[in-house]
Amino acid sequence: MIILFDLDGTLIDSTEAILECFHHTFDVFKHPQPTDAAIKALIGYPLDSMYADLGVGEDKVWDFVASYKECYRKISTQKTFLLENAREAVMQASQFASLGIVTTKTGTYSKILMENFGLMQYFDVLIGRENVEKPKPDAEPIVKALEHFDIENKEVWMIGDTELDLRSAKNAQINAVGVLCGYGIQKDLQQYTPYIYNNTYEAIEYLKSRKYSHLN
Repeated sequence: MIILFDLDGTLIDSTEAILECFHHTFDVFKHPQPTDAAIKALIGYPLDSMYADLGVGEDKVWDFVASYKECYRKISTQKTFLLENAREAVMQASQFASLGIVTTKTGTYSKILMENFGLMQYFDVLIGRENVEKPKPDAEPIVKALEHFDIENKEVWMIGDTELDLRSAKNAQINAVGVLCGYGIQKDLQQYTPYIYNNTYEAIEYLKSRKYSHLN
């Protein structure tokens, strides 16, 4: 079995860092501030899309993105936390599957975060925003991740907390599990998969039972 994980809202909570850096950039460029709720509603999308949806003009979007990344680089490890039982979920999954990460975050920072948590060693690949032309919900990030595995005769699953993750899985023609510990809501997730769990640990417990059910 191969299991691909989203990051934000699936394994980690970087809401505090994300909000702080967004508000910082709007201050820097003296642009009207969005609400926290407006920012949170867009988490999971690429930064340039988020800024555009928050009213930043096309000519300024990449300046905002650069400012955000500079801020995020400084505070991300201090203001990002593993979700409850996320560590246990990854360690459990590593015992019966090969693992990867597919995120819309910058891959470089994502690796630093996962190394900081002592978890990067469990993953064979991490695909971030800079590794693809078309981010989730396109199939490209998942397809690119799967190039690192021998997928013949193996079930492949994506675990994510937003419909972006589940749509990407559908577009890549792999299985998907939705989790409710992040930014998505159940009625949106269940449009794309019947497998919805409260958190990633529960999702891994399900996949483990599925993996070994044929042995009983």
